[in-house]
Amino acid sequence: MPEEEIVPKVEEITFSGKLTGTLEQTRQKLAAIPFFSTKINGEELNLAKVESRNIKKKPFLFYLITIRADSVKVVYSIAPDTSEKLRRLYVIKNLASVLSIIYDSYQIDTVKFLQYVDSSIDEMLNSLSQSYSTLFNKYDSLLSEYREMRRLNLELSASNRNLTIQTTQFDEDNKQLNAQLKALQTYSDDALMAMVQDWIETHNNSIDITEFAGNYKIAAPRIEQILDKMVSLGYVELKS
Repeated sequence: MPEEEIVPKVEEITFSGKLTGTLEQTRQKLAAIPFFSTKINGEELNLAKVESRNIKKKPFLFYLITIRADSVKVVYSIAPDTSEKLRRLYVIKNLASVLSIIYDSYQIDTVKFLQYVDSSIDEMLNSLSQSYSTLFNKYDSLLSEYREMRRLNLELSASNRNLTIQTTQFDEDNKQLNAQLKALQTYSDDALMAMVQDWIETHNNSIDITEFAGNYKIAAPRIEQILDKMVSLGYVELKS
């Protein structure tokens, strides 16, 4: 059964505001900010930033700030297995930077905004039951253990793959048994990720999905799914 695509969680925040200039004046001020795209759509100005994309080049981590005459809305994504509280603070920090640039043409409800910032910070601090240094030491230790376990897992997966290939080659003379083995042969996510990573390392940090799929007799969509997962988990990066 095909694996489901990893999809980030999406949240939104809305604050009351007041446009004192024009949307075009506001857009011109924001257009100078690197890595942002600005566009006026009817009676609203959209400011978008895409932080990362998946293997299909769809936005994965992003946030979109929509400015209207009477409100500001922020829609943002949260990656799985990450801190929602920390992500929320990051987005609010960037919203504050944007608002400071357009202060003379757009003013937000300061009281509501500061109350929201205060509650978000308070929520974040209350979730920390230990000091930062203690948390960091535990994180660093766990990260080292994770990397070692991942290295061992990749080695074992690669060894298992080689044994599987050798077994298949030894049984080539028996066509009926070979056909049954091919019909039943599957790879786990970990094994397939090890195969992909090994291929990338031996092919100048690149992979031709069609060639890889044909070489290992695996459906191309399955390769795309596992690459998507590896990009989302940070195992590989897309080249621009």
